[in-house]
Amino acid sequence: MIEIKPVDKINATVRVPGSKSYTNRALITALLANGESVVKNALLSEDTRVMISCLGELGIQIEVIAEENRLIVKGCGGKIPVERAGLFARNAGTVVRFMTAALTLGNGQYEIDGIERMRQRPIQQLIDALNKLGANVVSRDGNGCPPVLINAAGLRGGTVEIPGNISSQYISAILLAAPYADSDVRIVVIDELASKNYVDMTIDVMNRFGVVVERDSYKEFIIKSGGGYKGCEFMVEPDASGASYFFAAAAITGGKVRVEGLGDRSLQGDTKFVDILSKMGCSMKKSRDWLEVEGGELSGIDIDMNDTPDVVQTLAPVAVFAKGKTRIRNVRNLRFKETDRITAIVNELKKAGVETREFEDGIEIVPSPPHSAEISTYNDHRMAMSFALLGLRTKGIKIKNPECVEKTFPDFFERLQKLYH
Repeated sequence: MIEIKPVDKINATVRVPGSKSYTNRALITALLANGESVVKNALLSEDTRVMISCLGELGIQIEVIAEENRLIVKGCGGKIPVERAGLFARNAGTVVRFMTAALTLGNGQYEIDGIERMRQRPIQQLIDALNKLGANVVSRDGNGCPPVLINAAGLRGGTVEIPGNISSQYISAILLAAPYADSDVRIVVIDELASKNYVDMTIDVMNRFGVVVERDSYKEFIIKSGGGYKGCEFMVEPDASGASYFFAAAAITGGKVRVEGLGDRSLQGDTKFVDILSKMGCSMKKSRDWLEVEGGELSGIDIDMNDTPDVVQTLAPVAVFAKGKTRIRNVRNLRFKETDRITAIVNELKKAGVETREFEDGIEIVPSPPHSAEISTYNDHRMAMSFALLGLRTKGIKIKNPECVEKTFPDFFERLQKLYH
């Protein structure tokens, strides 16, 4: 357990680790690519190390140069080297989903499992979609969740319809594997696509590895067969979700924080968090190379966060110190993350004395002075990092199981501590 000390106005320039989303997408693409790839500024955290371990289990040569955050991957040219493997993905959703699709390109039998929470996270829609494209994938226990069994003999290709309202990672997983299908792959998205920016990031990574995706906005994607990824040097952007905690710290304390290396051209949807804070009363500045937030008089907001679900938890402590209610809408998919994040936010805010209401697709926060509390994190890295922000203006906020930040931001609390100086 760690106790957060209140602080006066923060004035800091910070750098945050590389993006988990970009790192794991680059690793899957480098795995399948022809030739050697170098991933620079890679995030080395629990989730990415799980992906790195899985590549090794599949017979891929990968060199980790930890002191330089650099990874060197010798790709397999779309042909999985081993015919049997049992992969353990812990609670890394990107690993389970991306690997499930990639392994359909192999020739053999593979199993992907995870911790107990991962065995509760749905994947049936991805399984159904891959099977319509000619794969043979099943949920081992027949409940639509991992463990996943892949009896691989390549991916036929064709057209598949897939709902977009649960997880954009299903679409991303198919996109990443599609260049190696026997025929063209056409993905038709039913309903509104959640977390659109993550699909944009996937397509960006594919482009940088030499594959072009034809698209009709977020309704249809076509990937031509017969191409494939070419090994390259890939620079990973700083993580916008990780940066959000420091922008929120500026908002909560009335201070100023600049995050370097993350600019206004980023495709990461969570860079929109600075725009959300601006609507609440903060000042912001943007450039190609940095983003900056300066706190102001905060007002509550009514907002649809379907495209920015990973910063919903970051917004919650900011809303606590605003004037007027904050209503967060259209984030039902948060119930299928590392924990049911909607219920978790409500539970822990109430524990700290904040009036909060839970809805099926979101929450409402009524500002009120929080009091000391021991915050449960549900083994969810974002619960630990976001609720630590409450402690910047509230005495006695203690975070249980702070080690869970290893998933995406191993030295988060050390970096937070540096803001005090």
